[in-house]
Amino acid sequence: MKMRVKISRYESVEGRDLKMGTKTQNSRGKMFMVYLILISLSFLGLILAFKPIFLLKQITSPSLDLRIDLPAPQVNRNPRWLRVVRNYLPEKRIRVGFLNIDEHERESFEARGPLILDNVHVSLDPLPDNVTWKSLFPEWIDEEGSNCPEIPLPKPEGSDADMDVIVARVPCEGWSEDKGLRDVFRLQVNLAVANLAVQSGLRRVDQTVYIVFIGSCGPMHEIFRCDERVMHVGDYWVYRPYIPRLKQKLLMPVGSCRVASPFAQLGQEAWRPKNEDNHTSQAVTASPLRLRVAYVTVLHSSEAYVCGAIALAQSIRQSGSTKDMILLHDQSITYRSLVGLRSAGWNLRLIDRIRSPFSEKDSYNEWNYSKLRVWQVTDYDKLVFIDADFIILKKLDYLFYYPQLSASGNDKMLFNSGVMVLEPSPCMFKDLIEKSLKIGSYNGGDQGFLNEIFVWWHRLSKRVNTMKYFDEKDKGTHNLSENLEGVHYLGLKPWVCYRDYDCNWDMSERHVFASDSLHEKWWNVYDKMSKQLKGYCGLNKQMEKRIKKWRAIAKNNSLPGRHWEIEVKDPRKKNLLIQ
Repeated sequence: MKMRVKISRYESVEGRDLKMGTKTQNSRGKMFMVYLILISLSFLGLILAFKPIFLLKQITSPSLDLRIDLPAPQVNRNPRWLRVVRNYLPEKRIRVGFLNIDEHERESFEARGPLILDNVHVSLDPLPDNVTWKSLFPEWIDEEGSNCPEIPLPKPEGSDADMDVIVARVPCEGWSEDKGLRDVFRLQVNLAVANLAVQSGLRRVDQTVYIVFIGSCGPMHEIFRCDERVMHVGDYWVYRPYIPRLKQKLLMPVGSCRVASPFAQLGQEAWRPKNEDNHTSQAVTASPLRLRVAYVTVLHSSEAYVCGAIALAQSIRQSGSTKDMILLHDQSITYRSLVGLRSAGWNLRLIDRIRSPFSEKDSYNEWNYSKLRVWQVTDYDKLVFIDADFIILKKLDYLFYYPQLSASGNDKMLFNSGVMVLEPSPCMFKDLIEKSLKIGSYNGGDQGFLNEIFVWWHRLSKRVNTMKYFDEKDKGTHNLSENLEGVHYLGLKPWVCYRDYDCNWDMSERHVFASDSLHEKWWNVYDKMSKQLKGYCGLNKQMEKRIKKWRAIAKNNSLPGRHWEIEVKDPRKKNLLIQ
């Protein structure tokens, strides 16, 4: 027990000493904290004493930029155009350009967030009063010295010219599904977007720029190909254009008011970037040289143009061209004719013909929409379509370096579809077929329809497609300049006449198609053909009967020119074909 008592006392004394030590340490800690608080309060007093004066001086300073000192908090915005295109954007911060967006809408279109580098609004200068569709697409021009009105396009500089995404509202006023839309402001907006895309794309190695068009009518497909469309949702159309092709479009005249300049040398075209261009890439300079190109024509419904197609093929070869030649034909062409066409140089492809929805039954143009099949020849990048009543007098291979759609003028603001530069495309063919059921044609045929589809086209020289047609007031011999590159034989075709003269002279109403000099040019091609091929251009008894009938009428009416007096020496008379 004593032992336990001692232990108890020992523990009691020790516990008392520990408690006293703890109190001493706590007192010292409290004094140290009080000291720190006093020092802190002293410094705080000094700061509060001088800060108001400093702030007052800063606020009243004229050089103060409150936008820098007081930045606005960043707000994430996710406008609809961004939601549509988001999956296609690169993993980097992007600069967005806006065109033709009304001022009161701009804030709602702008995007904010960690992926947005900048929002740039590009303004459009108003169109001059003299810029009308008629001034851009006149009926006749002076091919040597005509000029086009200027369509003002924006010219951003520096970083504003480097955009990853372009958002543009396209004008659709007056647009409907049953006709083409010829609107100058719409053209300006589309060209301005193309210009911004080219300036931005050529700054990048991959040349990638995305464009979001907003509007029910979408962009002009003459400028932005359907193949370049990556998405279409409602009024939103997303495109990733091929920049070299788009640049070529921009270097074409703004309308048919001027002939698109022919290119003097392959590889040196006017639209190619020059060596001094810092943004030139190998893809830009090399791509046209790798184009797959061909001449193409179409035969359907009868064999009336078999001889013409053979002569066309031979004229292409006689001009020195070695390009591929494709002939699309339906089942109306016999095996014998196909043998001759193949011997003439055509690669043959069987097609189903297409009826013209707005033509009359059994009319001459009832099946002319079969020409739309050329857009299905997708194993070629570029085609020069030529009607089978045509011959080439000079090599036309340079036409393959023109964009779709290039053609010679016809009348008013329209082009002639007898010679066209076009670019095959599955989606374009599908679009043409769908629109053919809604859009009418002024002549019921393909030419009227295509002019409603391709309202923005590029003029080729009339020397390329010289139409054998003369004004009714022209009572002369209808001789034309020798500087011709191709002749389009309207009226009665040379192979259904005697070779001695143009039988269009035998009918007064056909004098507008008559020309002995152009008639002779076709027969010059015929003379260079093989004996085998000439056999496809013979006369039969029915053809000669018709010629003799109208010669007699011309003689009886004493028609001017007195061609009915010409002695006929056509050797084909001696070997008439069996009908």
